[in-house]
Amino acid sequence: MQKSGSQARSAAWLIAPALVVLAVVIGYPILRAIFLSFQADKGLDPATGLFVEGGFAGFDNYLYWLTNRCMSPSGVVSTCPPGVLATDFWPSVRITLFFTVVTVALETILGMIMALIMNREFRGRALVRAAVLIPWAIPTAVTAKLWQFIFADRGIVNSLFDLDVSWTTDPWAARSAVIVADVWKTAPFMALLILAGLQMIPKDVYEAARVDGASRWQQFWLITIPLVKPALMVAVLFRTLDALRMYDLPVIMISASSNSPTATISQLVVEDMRQNNFNSASALSTLIFLLIFAVAFIMIRFLGADVSGQRGVKSRKVPGTRRRREAQEEKKEVAA
Repeated sequence: MQKSGSQARSAAWLIAPALVVLAVVIGYPILRAIFLSFQADKGLDPATGLFVEGGFAGFDNYLYWLTNRCMSPSGVVSTCPPGVLATDFWPSVRITLFFTVVTVALETILGMIMALIMNREFRGRALVRAAVLIPWAIPTAVTAKLWQFIFADRGIVNSLFDLDVSWTTDPWAARSAVIVADVWKTAPFMALLILAGLQMIPKDVYEAARVDGASRWQQFWLITIPLVKPALMVAVLFRTLDALRMYDLPVIMISASSNSPTATISQLVVEDMRQNNFNSASALSTLIFLLIFAVAFIMIRFLGADVSGQRGVKSRKVPGTRRRREAQEEKKEVAA
């Protein structure tokens, strides 16, 4: 007991410097952003008409985003008129969630297919794995410019399929273009994580299932999915959190305007900072942080409650396995 206690203290001393650095690098910006979110931005004082420094604002910055609450120069609080940045908040939230759900779903399906193919043994498998990772290795800015050329009015897509679609101006066409570009870039990331989970599955499990007469679909659904679930959940979690922070791809590919059909929440933060509203931008950043934290908590708590996958493996058995074993034992007894 004394030895284990001393080892625990030694381990604590060893990781203490790293924890201190993380607390400074990660903790301070978060606390600073929360503090600034409760401060008012510089502006005109309705009483004096002078330009004054902002003081304590309470929840005014949060109400500005959540309820479109604005204050006129005369000091009257009312709903923000069209054109104010806060009016684009809820549309950007819906667009961000739409991008997250669609892209993560498509990337998970394509990533699983790619991982299953790369997990097989065939000639040139190493070359295929390296080629698959190229889109993920390309910087996002380069990817956005590449797909911007492809979806241009006289780009490859319209010329190849003889179409006349305004991919960068039509709302749903622009969103579809962003989704295609994001899936093309990030599906290899999902495939890489899922492939790591597939390679951890013992081959003896599949050999035993084939001996028991399990079909390929039964092997995939009752063996592969439960055993690859830890890696799959990690991949889905990372991609979901990354998709909620999407910024550079729609900005470079479509438009940096806050009222564009592909505007995400992160675009509003940058746009608000460009207008020198750092405190309200901090409030919006805090809201994004809370949204990402809530999504991560829900996914870990409910989708990843049995992240080991052992319960699913134990509770799922290949249909007919017991009957086949009993038949084989009966044949052995008759032969004996």
